[in-house]
Amino acid sequence: MGGHYVIAGKAVPNHLIAIGFLSTYAATGAYFALKPKAPQPATPPIKAGSVDEEAFIKEFLKAAESEDKQ
Repeated sequence: MGGHYVIAGKAVPNHLIAIGFLSTYAATGAYFALKPKAPQPATPPIKAGSVDEEAFIKEFLKAAESEDKQ
């Protein structure tokens, strides 16, 4: 029969060690792939040079959105 390793005083077959490794590897990959992502902001940040410019941009966007709804 195949080889084995002695772990904690017991003979563990090689195929069980391989199955354990692959299962752990797959479970870790699935965990990180399916982990919820942080929510992204709906709009990109406004990079304005002043407070007045930022207010103008926000008002312009509100007006454009209200025109789209009509």
